[in-house]
Amino acid sequence: MPAATTDNHRAVARDVPVPAYRSDLDGLRGVAILLVACFHVWFGRVSGGVDVFLTLSGYFFVGSLLRHTIHSQADTIGFGETIDPRPRLTRLLRRLLPALFTLLIGVAILAVAVVSQTRWSNVGREIFASALYYQNYYLAKNSQDYLAASSANSPLQHIWSMSMQGQFFVGALVVLLALAGVLKLIGRRFTSTVTPARIRLVFGLVVGGVAVASFVYAQIRLGVDQPFNYYDTRSRLWEPLVGGLLAIWMPSWRVHRRVRDLVTVIALGLIISCGWWIDGVASYPAALAWVPVGATLLVIWSGQVTDDAPQPTMSRVLAAPRAVWLGGLAYALYLIHWPLLIFYLTWRGTDHASLPEGTVILAVSLVLAWITKRYVEDPLRGGARSSPPRVRWPSHPRITYPAILTVILVLASAGTAGAIKAWDRHVAGISVDSSHLDPHLYPGARALLEDAAVPALDPQPSPIAVQREVPETGRDGFMSDFQVTEPAVGVYGDPAGERTLALVGGSHAEMWISALDRIGRANGFRIVTYLKMGCPLTTEAEPERLEGTPYPECRTWNEAVMADLVATAPDAVMTNSTRPDPSGDADHVPAGYVGAFDELIAAGIPVVGIRDVPWPHHGSTAVNIPECLAAGGSAQSCGSRRSDALHPRDPATTYADQHPGMFHRLDLSDGLCVDDFCPAVIGNIIVYKDYHHLSAAYVRSLTRELSRVLAGALPWTGPPLP
Repeated sequence: MPAATTDNHRAVARDVPVPAYRSDLDGLRGVAILLVACFHVWFGRVSGGVDVFLTLSGYFFVGSLLRHTIHSQADTIGFGETIDPRPRLTRLLRRLLPALFTLLIGVAILAVAVVSQTRWSNVGREIFASALYYQNYYLAKNSQDYLAASSANSPLQHIWSMSMQGQFFVGALVVLLALAGVLKLIGRRFTSTVTPARIRLVFGLVVGGVAVASFVYAQIRLGVDQPFNYYDTRSRLWEPLVGGLLAIWMPSWRVHRRVRDLVTVIALGLIISCGWWIDGVASYPAALAWVPVGATLLVIWSGQVTDDAPQPTMSRVLAAPRAVWLGGLAYALYLIHWPLLIFYLTWRGTDHASLPEGTVILAVSLVLAWITKRYVEDPLRGGARSSPPRVRWPSHPRITYPAILTVILVLASAGTAGAIKAWDRHVAGISVDSSHLDPHLYPGARALLEDAAVPALDPQPSPIAVQREVPETGRDGFMSDFQVTEPAVGVYGDPAGERTLALVGGSHAEMWISALDRIGRANGFRIVTYLKMGCPLTTEAEPERLEGTPYPECRTWNEAVMADLVATAPDAVMTNSTRPDPSGDADHVPAGYVGAFDELIAAGIPVVGIRDVPWPHHGSTAVNIPECLAAGGSAQSCGSRRSDALHPRDPATTYADQHPGMFHRLDLSDGLCVDDFCPAVIGNIIVYKDYHHLSAAYVRSLTRELSRVLAGALPWTGPPLP
């Protein structure tokens, strides 16, 4: 700074004093991470801990950018900082990346050791998504609800919040420093116009405006697509931004210390308890997120120290050494506890950790978090006091501990990325065409229905290959995506056939095309397809996706399909007649299905209702059959009880009896189950390709049985196949 410092310089400096370090907020971080970890391990609910982190991040980050901007104005008249985002971005990356990349390398190693090969590709994709800070959108697009931990959860599911914060940090850095640059240019030309108060006003208007827009967006999306909304950065932005607003305009009310203590106690009570009485997955980040966010703002406000407002008692409690120590480990502990929990549950083959197990998991997580902070985070942040002493070879003074660690992390990260890419290439080269399986070696359903001999062979397709099998309609582009509202009509069977069977519905109707196509070609009738992801043929006014979110595109698509069916009048329509009961009590006929049947029958179009397949599950836990088999399970251990998924009597029987000759029910359950058990492998063929879709190979093995029952319902479909 030049020797001659003007009064204006001093005024700027006085207006933006560096705030006193808030140890109590480190303690609040400790409370938040304890809530997050405990709720994940034991309670299977979302606490308000992540929302506390987001609010604190905004408070510190926006406040720092504001002070930087105000100080930079002094440079226009002789002193202060220049506006350069690179140093801040460098510090940000050095703060975030070392621990994250260490975790990702560890996850890759443990995935190979613990997780079945069927999940390696997905874990690899999530490693890339986490490393590049778009994991929240990867999860959002795959509709992965952030629910209770189980062995089926991703070990990197929790990184969504790190990705969201990273996006916020970079976005805020670019936008606010660009704004700072504009203000600085104005200040150089009109020195007296750009004052600290006006800078605060401009920052406040920008930050507040974006925060309001984000909150309104989150509230609207709550009722449209909540699983996506939960992860969406646009919906979450308001949480750190309101923390930033508090840094810009901290209320200076003179309030007695006891009142501030009471406010802190109430706020902490809300933060600690809100995970019990708010369903965060269903409610955040909309209006109810104000509970943990608002409580965090109150803790920040009530604990501020000024000349006439000494630190309240409760703030000193939060600033206790153990709470501050735990807060210092918050980042590393957040990264580590979840994957450790998921890998343990996977290794044990269970979905819940007991109290002793959870205690050990948290203790090990704490130790690993301390090691990560001590030997990875601190050294690479630039020589924190707690970092290991600098290692230096006498003849090579540049060989220090941080340099060695950086090289190790870079090489290990590159090796991990290369291994993931190599595995993806290997999986891409695996054959997924099961249409040429020898029926004598792989009889599939014929082992149950015709007592066909079953040689001792490994089941086909392999667990990895079966997951990648796509029905003919999917390969040909006739399975409409979620956003599509106009039907894409495919033609199969015998395109020149005089008779037409329309196959209509979602993926549980689509999977039968692998058998129907053969039947149609053999018996000379056409099959036209009207198929849409997750959208059965229904007249339901407000259909929902499988995860429970509104699906208005399904209603629009159904209306278009129904109009086309009535106009073209196929000889019959085939669709699903049942669905698993949402209460978990076997299967039922939804009212929306009945409405669609009624409309078609009223138009003189016969309906063939095929009973849905049993959805495999053990108790209340859904079972991914290929993953279960790849993890060492058997046809028996990966199978499920028939009575858990199917009623003894087809629920569509009553409707069929009421509409003889116009509604024909088909039930192929005996080709999937024996007595009260549905094996995961039948006749050397893996029955399911995932949680509830039949593999194309198994559907083909049901061709003869489907031909028989279809000919009984619709004689024009031809004699049963030999």
